[in-house]
Amino acid sequence: MTPEPAVRAGHPDDARTGHQCVALVHGFFAHSLMLTLLAHRLRRHGYRTAPWGYRNMCCSILVHADRFAAELRTLDAEPTIDTLHLVTHSMGCIIARAALDRFRPTKLGRFVMLAPPNRGSFVATAAKGIFGRMFLPLAELSTTEDSLVNSLPMPQGIEIGVIAAGRDAIIAPESTRPEAPHDHTTVHCFHSSLLYRRDAVELVAAFLRDGRFPDPPDPPDPPGPSGTAHRQDH
Repeated sequence: MTPEPAVRAGHPDDARTGHQCVALVHGFFAHSLMLTLLAHRLRRHGYRTAPWGYRNMCCSILVHADRFAAELRTLDAEPTIDTLHLVTHSMGCIIARAALDRFRPTKLGRFVMLAPPNRGSFVATAAKGIFGRMFLPLAELSTTEDSLVNSLPMPQGIEIGVIAAGRDAIIAPESTRPEAPHDHTTVHCFHSSLLYRRDAVELVAAFLRDGRFPDPPDPPDPPGPSGTAHRQDH
């Protein structure tokens, strides 16, 4: 896929992000069109974007990982790209983890995970007994110790930022944390809402720029339907 160019809007980050590309991956039972707004907002920050998607929801996550690894290899060879970041949502985070186990780009930058089931999803665990034979990712994303997600190596030597959804009905907060050094924050919204919230993309852009999430200016208010994002810890 040819990366979409950055939108030049006089953003202060433009000068240093023009040759940086962000590869984006969506989650289970989603579509690459769901990445459109997130990609547009990142381009407003001066990043080039390369949304990547998949349609087969029945095959193994590893099949998608092979394809995404090939996409990363293509982007890594693009001479106009200096740095290649990853921003992924839900199962897309696990696809990216598996892809990096297959191919690690020489231009690899930072990795932002949105609502990642790094230690499995309790919904996948509950559903795999009925639907697991038809949808292989359900078993692979379960919380059991021997599931794919709990057996897959975690990328090391890369700056990882995790944004959890505070009102996530699919993934428990503790399951979002990877077994690797990372920064972690929460946006008080639903699982898929992270793709559309402006405060979430501002957190993504901040991590891509600085390698950390910003500290909140004031103590966060109690969670609510229109709560704000806040940093939790490293």
